[in-house]
Amino acid sequence: MNPELSRLFEEEYRAIRPRAPIPPIHVRFYRFTSLNTTIRLREGQIKVHLSDLLEGAPDTVLRAIAHILLAKLYRKPLDPSHNARYRRFASSEGVLRQTERIRQTRGRKKISTAKGDYYDLDEVFETLNRRFFHGLLGRPLLTWSEHKARRLLGHYDAAHNTIMVSRVFDRKNTPRYAIEYLMYHEMLHLRHPVKVRRGRRCVHPREFQADEKLFPELEQAKAYLKML
Repeated sequence: MNPELSRLFEEEYRAIRPRAPIPPIHVRFYRFTSLNTTIRLREGQIKVHLSDLLEGAPDTVLRAIAHILLAKLYRKPLDPSHNARYRRFASSEGVLRQTERIRQTRGRKKISTAKGDYYDLDEVFETLNRRFFHGLLGRPLLTWSEHKARRLLGHYDAAHNTIMVSRVFDRKNTPRYAIEYLMYHEMLHLRHPVKVRRGRRCVHPREFQADEKLFPELEQAKAYLKML
């Protein structure tokens, strides 16, 4: 437990709930794979877990985190200045680079196989690479998901340079244009990496959206994905 951090949380608790008695607050750093923070109220005690990426962060940032977590726990309005301070810190270039490094070294990516029962992701990627990118995109690791996920249909993980596609698409009646669009969308993340603008991560910048519209069966594919 970190006594200094606990004291900081107690001060923010008093600011948010001036008349309520302060419960025991336990704050610890944990080896998360990202900039995670959690807070729980259990048996009259508050337990806070902070990513060890936050060790050494300025007190103003740690205070902002304390305010945000406690405000959410007790459903109080967020102070915009604290919110903005944490966003600036989390989206700063140095923190983003450090987070990516930690994900690469600590995170484990489950790789299944690119060859499915009906579709081969390697073949789909290379076909689209020649068709839209002149064959110039370097091929990342390609894998089907372990399960037939219907929420996360596709994902590009920059830290592990991996494109994952849900197995829900690996079936006989899946239209070719649907899986091609999904792969094309993830390939655009290779061409247009995430940018930070005004303290916010921009995942789908204008250039990304313009390139996405070049896919001929865009509307058909989106309609099919909505059905899933």
